Amino acid sequence: MIRLRVFLFLLLLAVFAPGLAIAQPASASSAPVKVEVRRTSAGTYQLQRGGKPYFIKGAGGRDYLDRLAAYGGNSVRTWDTETAGPLLTNAQQQGLTVLMCLNVARERHGFSYDDPKAVAAQLAHMREQVLQYKDHPAVLMWGIGNELNLSYKNPKVWDAVNDIAKMIHEIDPNHPATTILAGVAKKEVDYLKQRAPALDLLTINTYADLLILPRQIREAGWPGAYVVGEWGPTGHWEGPQTPWKASVEETSAAKAAVYQARYEASVPQDADKCLGSYVFLWGQKQERTPTWYGLFTETGQETEVMDVLQYLWTQKWPTNRAPHLVSFRLNGQTATDGIYLHPNVPVPAVATVTDPNADPLTYRWELLPESTDLKEGGDREARPQPLDGRLTTAGNGLATLRAPVAEGAYRLFVYATDGHDNVATANIPFYVK
Repeated sequence: MIRLRVFLFLLLLAVFAPGLAIAQPASASSAPVKVEVRRTSAGTYQLQRGGKPYFIKGAGGRDYLDRLAAYGGNSVRTWDTETAGPLLTNAQQQGLTVLMCLNVARERHGFSYDDPKAVAAQLAHMREQVLQYKDHPAVLMWGIGNELNLSYKNPKVWDAVNDIAKMIHEIDPNHPATTILAGVAKKEVDYLKQRAPALDLLTINTYADLLILPRQIREAGWPGAYVVGEWGPTGHWEGPQTPWKASVEETSAAKAAVYQARYEASVPQDADKCLGSYVFLWGQKQERTPTWYGLFTETGQETEVMDVLQYLWTQKWPTNRAPHLVSFRLNGQTATDGIYLHPNVPVPAVATVTDPNADPLTYRWELLPESTDLKEGGDREARPQPLDGRLTTAGNGLATLRAPVAEGAYRLFVYATDGHDNVATANIPFYVK
């Protein structure tokens, strides 16, 4: 009898007070949220989510989403739909959205856009993925392929992109479709305007050129809205190289400076067309070195760059700041000096690091052979194995390196940590003759 009364009470509540009967926290919603690229009466562009303006303060990656939300970020992007289900659930729990990238095949990996059967099969596969995830409330938009313009020749790829965009609009009216380019050039923009008019906006991956991206967008002739799909340090293809063609990586302090300067000069300054950005990489990876692009170390420590991101997203600096690397020298020389060493000869290494909070610092050193597993477009690379027994440390940023016996290229890394999971990093390439 009691159960019957409870059932009748809930039934009446659902009929006469549906808002009260079914109200749930927003994070528990399972309905898609409408996202649109809107053009204002003034001719500017705005991304709207659920009818409200939504400026992307995002990061690329799947890890540490709780930290992204805590530091002022609001969105993540992917490069494929692997682990999309758990990622969407995690993102929603953290109040984040997801730019979900469909892993469209690249010509540089051997896919032929002259093969109609392969193209049709790919379209069908993309459709299955969109159907699977389109109604999740954390989805922000669809990315149709990542850097399809990298080392390609066949413009038919943009016909395929347009077909995927049309398919998305047919089955998912709630989310825009974009494609993600490596840089922006007039040739690709002309192709997209002609061959892929179904796209709602453009997304560009850029590094040192973030500083001039708004000008590049206009010179290339893109008329609509855009998002920055990746941005970060100076790329390994953009900066100085040693005489033996090893790319020189910026220190964590130098990275913090360029992240702030390039972002402030471009993304918020071009808000009439730019709908936001995704910093790269919210995680860690081996690409040329283990520290080049990751915003975290392999153990989850954060560099000075993270302080900058929190400031850019919230206009507030964190209470505890990361250590600041002032200089790093090997045998009295810097990373850009083209250092040659003799086998088995000891040389001094000196790292000068300060800490804004006067925290005591702990130093870790690592010697790696120069990476030879070099890929293109961020493809997976193998981490070199460290060489042990060739470093003697004296504390306070001082060490002695006994150069390897085998001729070849190497890098010496230093990590200075503050006891609060913050770290300063740097490395110096050198060659043993």
